Amino acid sequence: MTWQERARSFVRIVGEMLYGMTVYEMVRDLKKERGMIERLFILAVFGDVLGVPILPPYYALRLLPYVVPNIQGWRYALLRERDLTDLCDQEFT
Repeated sequence: MTWQERARSFVRIVGEMLYGMTVYEMVRDLKKERGMIERLFILAVFGDVLGVPILPPYYALRLLPYVVPNIQGWRYALLRERDLTDLCDQEFT
């Protein structure tokens, strides 16, 4: 390895360490929050797939082409059992 490659490697490693020390936890929490809000939106719009009619199907049909690739994942996420260990992942401040 040349000294330039080593310098780039060192800068990348330091950058990843700083990212991990500063914003990694916030990014992870924001991704979790986005997933929960997305599941809530899908429940409100496509609740009839699970037997929960909330909105008229007209709006659901307009959004259906954008949602079809993700329906199986959302169905699994909404119907999976939750227990006390799911609460342990959250931090109490």
